[in-house]
Amino acid sequence: MTTALPPCSILLLAGGRGQRMGGCDKGLIEWRGAPLVAHLHRVVRPLTDDLIISCNRNPERYTPFADQLTGDAEADFPGPLAGILAGLSAARHNWLLVLPCDAPLIDQALLQSLHQEALSHPDSPIIVRQGEQWQPMFSMIPRELLPSLQQLWQAGERSPLRALLQLGARPCPCAEDDPRLTNLNTPELLRG
Repeated sequence: MTTALPPCSILLLAGGRGQRMGGCDKGLIEWRGAPLVAHLHRVVRPLTDDLIISCNRNPERYTPFADQLTGDAEADFPGPLAGILAGLSAARHNWLLVLPCDAPLIDQALLQSLHQEALSHPDSPIIVRQGEQWQPMFSMIPRELLPSLQQLWQAGERSPLRALLQLGARPCPCAEDDPRLTNLNTPELLRG
């Protein structure tokens, strides 16, 4: 049974260069008979009425999987923090759940854990942490932090992790070997 999260917007990051995939648009790469983005869509669609995809190309192919599309404000693929800023700007709810398009093994239990941490720390970003390794592409960010993140961007910060840690990020602990956090971001991992 699907349990909806309390109202939050969900952002799927699919706006990268795909360098490790030979320049392919990762969200549209086929895995187990469907594009990677379709696997995430299946998990998150029941959880929100505001599903956002950050993409910088192929918008016509992403449209069926989203309520709205965003793109980076700057050209030349400036990185995931640009996608997060665009998602926060577009979000209709007070929280934005951020996920990478190449993590098709996520499940609703992981997303519920992130949300529970967010409820316990309503003014802080929440980032999945595997042991000592932070995973900023799996995070919950209060929309009210958008101006602070924009200031960090204007000051030259491009790392989502450094930016969120500066804003008091709290961990959502996961096991170091948690398979749900696997990024299928190379041809070898896709075949594995």
